[in-house]
Amino acid sequence: MRLGVLDVGSNTVHLLIVDAHRGAQPTPQHSDKATLRLAENLDKRGNLSTRGADALVAAVSDARREALAQGCDELLAFATSAVRDANNSAQVLKRVARESDVDLQVLSGDDEARLTFLAVRRWLGWSAGTIFSLDIGGGSLELAAGADEDPRVAVSVPLGAARLTREWFDDDPPAKPAIARLRQYVESELARPAKLLLESGPPDHVVATSKTFRTLARLAGAAPSSAGPRAVRILTRTGLTQVTSFISRMASTDLAELDGVSVGRAHQTLAGSIVAAAAMDALGTDHLEICPWALREGVILRRLDWLESP
Repeated sequence: MRLGVLDVGSNTVHLLIVDAHRGAQPTPQHSDKATLRLAENLDKRGNLSTRGADALVAAVSDARREALAQGCDELLAFATSAVRDANNSAQVLKRVARESDVDLQVLSGDDEARLTFLAVRRWLGWSAGTIFSLDIGGGSLELAAGADEDPRVAVSVPLGAARLTREWFDDDPPAKPAIARLRQYVESELARPAKLLLESGPPDHVVATSKTFRTLARLAGAAPSSAGPRAVRILTRTGLTQVTSFISRMASTDLAELDGVSVGRAHQTLAGSIVAAAAMDALGTDHLEICPWALREGVILRRLDWLESP
């Protein structure tokens, strides 16, 4: 069957179309992205602005038309922290359903962590043993741990790169005192989640997913995207320290010119690196394995698991 997966995140609305059936690896056929930065369209009352809602409806409508044109049998549409955190999310979702004819489901943070963990587990396989997974999004950080397909621990913390950039940094590049304050805050917020993961026992693999981690790994010397998803990519703590020191002195316009850094996310890369470093320290690991599968693949795999056997 052909599945369309529409991921409404804090930064982008991403349509991924795959050919898939249960027991087989989903094969990507088409991908479209629209950069909306919904997390930056929350007003002082915590509502998604009219401008943001307009852009969301338009992007979802475009994605539905593309999914139909590509012959999708089903469109799985979900939203994460930007819509989840909006005080007017219920009204926005009703408008999306009415004007785009798409039922946009809001995932909880814990569900995000569980589905991402499922994708990581399927990618690495059972021989990977106990896995810790980390995923930095625009609005939140998801962490999970376990030795099965369903993690023993799954938590979401409001430490997304876009959120922290918006709330903590006023200058570009940020001033050193602001960076120090953010680092201290992130370390304190991670203490309890890290303790929960570590109670699962020592991990055999600590794995990172998401665009933020891929960007940081690329800046630290990992293989480019052109090398394909199966290229081994590692982000070391030493490499991350060097990257953080380097990018902390760069304006986002200059950072966006570096290989592996997207224009739409350049301004939040530093905050992402601070979260990544604090997470590695809290979990006591000196390196992360970068996994190409994440939340979207987890949603696809869970849907395929629900299909009846032929």
